Amino acid sequence: MRPAQLILFAVLFLATVSVAQAQIRGAVLDSLTRKPLMEASVSLLSARDSSLITFSITDGDGRFSLSRVPSGSYRLLITFVGYRNGSKTIVTTGADADAGTVWMLPATKTLNEVVITAERAPVAVRGDTTEFNAGSFKTRPNAQVEELLKKLPGVEVDRDGNIKAQGQTVKKVLVDGKPFFGDDPKMATRNLPADIVDKIQLFSQQSEQSQFSGVDDGERNQTINISTRPDKRKGTFGQQAAGIGPAQNGNPERYQARVSLNRFSGVRQLSFIGQANNINQQNFTAQDMSLGNGQNGQGRGGGFSNNSGGGNQNAVIRSVLGGLNFRDTWNKTDVAASYFLNDTRTLTNQQSRRQTRLTDSSFVTNQGSNSDNRNQNHRFNLRLESRLDTFTTLRVIPNFTVSRSAYNSQTNSQTFGTRNQPLNTSLANYASTGNGLSGGTNVLLLRKFRQRGRTLSFNYSLNLNNQTTNGINQSQNSFAGSETTNPARIINQRNDQISRSMTNGLTVSYTQPLNLRQTLEFHYGLSANQNTSDRAVSDFSEATGSYDRPNRQLTNRFENTFLTNRIGSTWQTRRLKYSYAVGFDVQQSGLETRNQTRDTSFTRQYTNFLPNALFTYNFAKSRTLRFTYRTRINAPSVSQLQPVTDNSNPLNIRLGNPNLRPEFGHTATLAYNNFQATTSRSLFATLTGSLTQHKIVNATTINRVGAQTTQPINVEGNKSVSGFVALGRPVLFRSFKANLNLRTNAGYDRGQSFLNGTANKSDSWQLSQSASLNSNFNDKFEFSIGGAISYQTAVYSLQPTQNTEFLNPSVTADVYWQLPFRLELQSDVAYQSYAGKSAGLNQSFALWNAAISRQVFKNRQGEIKLSVYDLLNQNRSVVRNVTDTYVEEVQSRVLNRYFMLSFVYNLRNFTGNAPQMRMPGMGGEERRNGGQRQNGGGGQGGGRQRF
Repeated sequence: MRPAQLILFAVLFLATVSVAQAQIRGAVLDSLTRKPLMEASVSLLSARDSSLITFSITDGDGRFSLSRVPSGSYRLLITFVGYRNGSKTIVTTGADADAGTVWMLPATKTLNEVVITAERAPVAVRGDTTEFNAGSFKTRPNAQVEELLKKLPGVEVDRDGNIKAQGQTVKKVLVDGKPFFGDDPKMATRNLPADIVDKIQLFSQQSEQSQFSGVDDGERNQTINISTRPDKRKGTFGQQAAGIGPAQNGNPERYQARVSLNRFSGVRQLSFIGQANNINQQNFTAQDMSLGNGQNGQGRGGGFSNNSGGGNQNAVIRSVLGGLNFRDTWNKTDVAASYFLNDTRTLTNQQSRRQTRLTDSSFVTNQGSNSDNRNQNHRFNLRLESRLDTFTTLRVIPNFTVSRSAYNSQTNSQTFGTRNQPLNTSLANYASTGNGLSGGTNVLLLRKFRQRGRTLSFNYSLNLNNQTTNGINQSQNSFAGSETTNPARIINQRNDQISRSMTNGLTVSYTQPLNLRQTLEFHYGLSANQNTSDRAVSDFSEATGSYDRPNRQLTNRFENTFLTNRIGSTWQTRRLKYSYAVGFDVQQSGLETRNQTRDTSFTRQYTNFLPNALFTYNFAKSRTLRFTYRTRINAPSVSQLQPVTDNSNPLNIRLGNPNLRPEFGHTATLAYNNFQATTSRSLFATLTGSLTQHKIVNATTINRVGAQTTQPINVEGNKSVSGFVALGRPVLFRSFKANLNLRTNAGYDRGQSFLNGTANKSDSWQLSQSASLNSNFNDKFEFSIGGAISYQTAVYSLQPTQNTEFLNPSVTADVYWQLPFRLELQSDVAYQSYAGKSAGLNQSFALWNAAISRQVFKNRQGEIKLSVYDLLNQNRSVVRNVTDTYVEEVQSRVLNRYFMLSFVYNLRNFTGNAPQMRMPGMGGEERRNGGQRQNGGGGQGGGRQRF
């Protein structure tokens, strides 16, 4: 713990310590009218290599101020639309400097078919969009887009490739305004090279319905658009890599192969990716439809879990994948389509210790398990957007996944009582195969009218999830006293499960402007959710040697339909500084269930009033306060409703409950977002409270020999409060630039469950603090360092002995160093400290990876790399699960040390316009054609983005 805390405090110290720094002031005026130019971009560049130091924009008087500038020589660059760029040389020695007045010359001379090159501002704010000029942020040779994002102020990228921008999770990454392999952000950031990027645009994207109607529904996704360079939009490019590592210590040979090939021709884009490896490497967001796995597992239940595993893996994964992405425009129709194949095999080996405490007793379960899980998924995505006429647009967005799986597991467990006396033992084997179809289609017909603000839209959605599983469940279980009254129980069964779910929904929305400030929206929605679960169980017959004895107690066919009619309206008012919307819906729901096996059925009707509200206040540009209040109805799943026993795990039997009511939830969120373009500082804070009526939780019954039965029930009083604050800012020293990101999370949960028929209330708190410092000053040397400390505690009303708390620190560090002779050195380390209840799980360990490589060929397109994973051979996975009935500690087999020799080749073959001459570190071009000026660089213009 102590080393982790020391390093974390060092990060905070480096972020706040100051050196001799100056302030540069000045003013920007029109050379002809002598009037000030407001919102001109002012960039301070290093005189040595023109890398960006800091930037600002001018105020209403044309004045600017650059704070905390280290001593040194700089070049001041001023850009403004319609004017020639201005430039000055500035030298600071620790004292404040006056840049004086920069006179800007209007660019009024008409040129015909002449392309000239001009420097662009590194960062620009256009409406609610922050735009970064990629040429101003240097990356290592042949880097991917993910490396470029790490350089941008206010943007965080973790080791798994997840992105946060201005404190918010980025859920969508577009390429030239269009989807790239669906909505998976990693497909673009980890498979496209950084040197084709012209601009990175960051904005909060509204839902498609809100973008069209202008009525804010509160649904927003933090989005990144990657705008490619015009001279890189015609040609072939990509990356190919292959590597192999020797077998050692009983582990097989390690291998990896990767190919990325892109063919761009203007608007038309075709991309192919392929990958195969057995080193847990996945350059995509996993969306596996794991069929049949977990049948023998014992669920984690409520409470919280803490994963301290190195590398965020608790298994060894072999994966093969391939995919195609296509984009084009046909007449008035934009087409974006993709196909993705993912075939994975996951090997898991786990040892766990679970301590269960009751009001009058306790027992310990030791369990060992092995599993082999194979999944194959085919994902199809398509987006068609057709402009039928000037006022009408049709969008068709289908996506489907076809899945196949095969699962095998072996589990061996023993349970001991308070005096270490044996209570039960279990030896179980489970095998299953399955296939499934999931996905849906969304069809939007959008119609505008001549009166501004009047719209009519139809939205039809279809979602389905069909799964078929065939499994063999074999187990031998013995309980205390089996010699006399409870003989050993042997299970040998075949179970065939078919689950089908289909939801059809239709929403009609009409907006009518009342005046320039107010809009009234009317909407009606009809939704029908149909679920079918057909479970057939047969026992093994010794006489026939087959599974031909139907088990009627465990066999059941169950259907339910959840039909909703929802009607309501929203009144929205927009003013210069603020806007608000108040809505009120009435929803009539009908739940109809039918047990065909038992020949029983029942119908229930529910009427709910669903208010909602939204308030937004804009203090200034990129500084917003937003409040939202939403209500929702969650229907129980068919597995929760089905009145049948699931004895896949005889020590954890699960029952359905056909009497469940739908959940009724209330959620209120207050969010504050502030991004200061002049300082690159970002602050994002949220506070969320939720209350759920008729919450569906598990009621658990545990007998004296440790076997338990769980059944879902409805309870009242479940609520939670959570919040976080994320702060990002650049840090400047004499020859050092970095981005600092701080994040604080806090949460409180009040829950309720039932244990042996008695209510058990739980209160849990979570608090964590993290900090990271990422260098961004050049492409020769890069580093990042980060740390986190998390504290979690839980208190239970029924079992005070179950109360628990723990503190978990962690530290990460990464370094990249470009050496002479085209050599590169890379290293990263992740340190974890874990304090468990068992002495064997009180562990601190470090996962250290290192690599050295040399670039080859004329343009450094090739790379030979020698890498080692887990240099200290300490990698492990330790997970703690805390619920209202038990505390469990799980240790898993993980990927350990291996060496790999690999070769990487980067293909670059562009036939577009040759790139123009540019100042170092800057990019972009302006085209003047017949006196008309257009911004080059592609992508979208300023203001609100509508892709």
